[in-house]
Amino acid sequence: MTDHEMADTTARVLADTEQQVPDDAQREQPAGTAAEATTVTAPDTVTTQNHAQDQPTEPVTVPAPQSAEPHPDRWGRVDVDGTVFVRTAEGERSIGSWQAGEPAEGLAHFARRFDDLRTEVELLFSRLTAGHGDPKHALSSAKHLRDSLADAAVVGDLVGLASRCEYVIAKAEQAVHAGKAARDAARAEAVAHKQTLVGEAEQIAEEATQWKAAGDRLREILDEWKAIKGVDRKTDEVLWKRFAKARDTFNRRRGSHFADLDRTRAAARTRKQELVEEAEGLIDSDDWASTAARYKQLMVDWKAAGRAPKDSDDALWQRFRAAQDAFFARRSAVFDERDAEFTHNAKRKEELLAEADAIDPSAGLEAARAALHRIQDQWDQVGKVPRERVRELEGKLRAIEERVRNAADAQWRRSDPEAEARAAQFRERVEQFEAQAAKARAAGDRRRAEQAEAQAAQWREWLAAAEQAVASR
Repeated sequence: MTDHEMADTTARVLADTEQQVPDDAQREQPAGTAAEATTVTAPDTVTTQNHAQDQPTEPVTVPAPQSAEPHPDRWGRVDVDGTVFVRTAEGERSIGSWQAGEPAEGLAHFARRFDDLRTEVELLFSRLTAGHGDPKHALSSAKHLRDSLADAAVVGDLVGLASRCEYVIAKAEQAVHAGKAARDAARAEAVAHKQTLVGEAEQIAEEATQWKAAGDRLREILDEWKAIKGVDRKTDEVLWKRFAKARDTFNRRRGSHFADLDRTRAAARTRKQELVEEAEGLIDSDDWASTAARYKQLMVDWKAAGRAPKDSDDALWQRFRAAQDAFFARRSAVFDERDAEFTHNAKRKEELLAEADAIDPSAGLEAARAALHRIQDQWDQVGKVPRERVRELEGKLRAIEERVRNAADAQWRRSDPEAEARAAQFRERVEQFEAQAAKARAAGDRRRAEQAEAQAAQWREWLAAAEQAVASR
């Protein structure tokens, strides 16, 4: 620090500290008085207490001593032979000799040297208060200044400066302790952070199945790990071993998973290759129903085969789908042609139905039968119609056939000679059994008469039925 910088700094420090200095009336006490003894002992008490406790308490504030240069004669003198004395709590102490001029100039010289020490103490205090610099260095410097006061060749308030040094030492010890506590807290926080990261990594290693996301997270954890500072080497090595082990475990599980997946996909590729070859072999089949059913089953088998490697899976799927499309396109073309033919056949059968509907059995049964047979032959020759129209068209033809058949049955019933013969036969049998019953009753044979009457009654019922059938034609 240059002399100019030292002067500026000294002015700022003194401006801050002068506010803490009591007025002149309070400070103008001879060295060695009871007040000075009090000023010395207070910091000693504070310092002793601070050293006795693990956590220093806030020291009692001790103001900075007054500058010695304005009134150096308060703190020292120059005797007639030029010896310079400074007043202390123990009495006067010789600090040197002044032969270069007036005694007042000598006192001023040694007072400026006192003020330089005072400025150094205040600079240390300012740095501690502002939180600048290393508190340990400030503590060492304050102790050195304090210890140097016993032999210092200066004129000024040595008692006040010693008290101020003790106060600065106490503040430095407090700052050292606070720094250590802050470092301990930061270290504990860093250790806890790394422990949390290790726990998360171990959980990922044991449980994760979302491999990409889990791998990304482990890389993020590593980046976070590198950014954490302040963990002691031993603890850091223990935690790092756990983290490295978790990463290795995850990598082994992931590698095993993808190895199994590769084997599974290789098997799926082989199976799908077989399905593709079978599908391509069915393209030219004309067995439409069974082949369509087989393609449906092949699709079920395809889904059950699982995923093959992506490039193979896409290529195989394109071949499989192309084979399906080729077969069903052929079937659609054939079905479209057949549907057109069936539609034409349906129109032709509608024309035949119109002809058949005009048949009148009452105008001539044989002619009606002949016309119906001709239409039936043509009907069979026409061929198939659309499935949704089969029941409609066949039902109309069946109705016409039923009308002609009913007319034929009615005519047969009206001209059936066998029915008349059966009725005459039944009548003859009735008369025969009635004669037998009369003859047996006349002979007094009651049992034979009742038997003959029972048989006659039975034949009479049959006769009535036969006569009713003939009458209903």
